[in-house]
Amino acid sequence: MGSSGEWDALVIGAGVSGLTTAIRLAEAGFRVRVRAARPPQETTSAAAGASWGPYMVSDARVLLWSEQTRLALEKLSEDPATGVRLVRGVEASPRPVEAPSWMRGISDFESCPPDELPPGYACGWRYTIPLVSMPRYLDYLVNRLRSANVSIEIAPISSFREVSGLARLLVNCTGLGARSLVPDDQVYPTRGQLVVVDNPGIDHFFQDHVEDEKLTYFLPHGDHVVLGGSAIPGSESLDPDPVAARAIVDRCAAVEPRLRDARVRRILVGLRPSRSRVRVEWATVDGVPVLHNYGHGGSGVTLSWGCADEVLSLSGLQ
Repeated sequence: MGSSGEWDALVIGAGVSGLTTAIRLAEAGFRVRVRAARPPQETTSAAAGASWGPYMVSDARVLLWSEQTRLALEKLSEDPATGVRLVRGVEASPRPVEAPSWMRGISDFESCPPDELPPGYACGWRYTIPLVSMPRYLDYLVNRLRSANVSIEIAPISSFREVSGLARLLVNCTGLGARSLVPDDQVYPTRGQLVVVDNPGIDHFFQDHVEDEKLTYFLPHGDHVVLGGSAIPGSESLDPDPVAARAIVDRCAAVEPRLRDARVRRILVGLRPSRSRVRVEWATVDGVPVLHNYGHGGSGVTLSWGCADEVLSLSGLQ
């Protein structure tokens, strides 16, 4: 536990993990402040698709955390202002595989007959999950923090010693920034690119069940659709790649032809904070006790509420 200060908890990082963690702590009755190098709409979270489902992440606790988050997002979907909607769609695999356990826990899960799958897919499943419009959702989280009297200060830190006396608890939600701040050489970027297009009338999602560099998925969000994607480990470029963008559109159009001529609104690029294992645990950094919550890979949204609950349980503030 850190030194006593003006705050019970200082959450470092303003992506979806940091904001959600701050909400859980503040709504549990603690005095909380958020400090971050970038505002929420400039974080990696703002460039996410985003659909619920464990992806590019490893930890024995993932199933519990993701289930806790799904239930929280389902509740939030009752309010249109959150940007969370429940959407039914299909996930398909090019190879015959068993459906993962997290998928079988969804109430309307069912296998797809082969003749209902796009060409090139051997098996697939249909289910309903939360889809999250990240710009709107991040605004919702910020407003919820504001209602809990939590302010967000945009100011980078170079070490935990700088802030060790400001709060009883320091929570590290810096994502990829933990690579240098901790430092943690297990953290590495996985570049992702998305294409946002006008919605030609699509009301269902599609996702391929692979973890390759080239991904195929489309996620409808009202008047627009997010097309994906890519997952390039080690790449740190945030520059849009027009050739990759065209390939993303082509892959998605092969599944849903109406997307081929949809007007492109913008191209998004983000760096997923990948790690061999999600890190939600206490550690001492330069003599300062810190509760870590980072390394969520491509599952930042999917694990956000579950990991925030874990932080609250581990915090020692109760």
